[in-house]
Amino acid sequence: MLHGAHERDRKLPQLAPAELDLMKVLWANGSLSAREVHERLSQRTGWAYSTTRTVIERLVRKGLLRKQDSHGLHVYAPAVSRPTGLAQLVRDFAEQVLELRDVPVAALFSESDALTPDELAELRTLLGPARAKKGGRR
Repeated sequence: MLHGAHERDRKLPQLAPAELDLMKVLWANGSLSAREVHERLSQRTGWAYSTTRTVIERLVRKGLLRKQDSHGLHVYAPAVSRPTGLAQLVRDFAEQVLELRDVPVAALFSESDALTPDELAELRTLLGPARAKKGGRR
């Protein structure tokens, strides 16, 4: 169980835009090889295969991807759920773009199909007690 805002913040990953692009592919597809990830990303991102590999390895080092061997091939899978991966991004967006503080930022998704009900519940838990407070701007 997470205790306190500092510990909660420390547990939430900070994803760079390239890392988020890659994580979205794996959240949607489950376990994939680096080549499969690259095939799904390269048309949209224009990345070279070496860039895909670099981002994958960085995410493995951060503990956000698991690397598994499958018949001599490395396969990568998310080590964190989609809500966990998105929680800090949601919080940053609410604070920096919408200028909201101590508000239920998970509620931004309540009318959206972007997250399943289970993912929304997990996001609310991850974002902590601010969800119970009313009000907004400081």
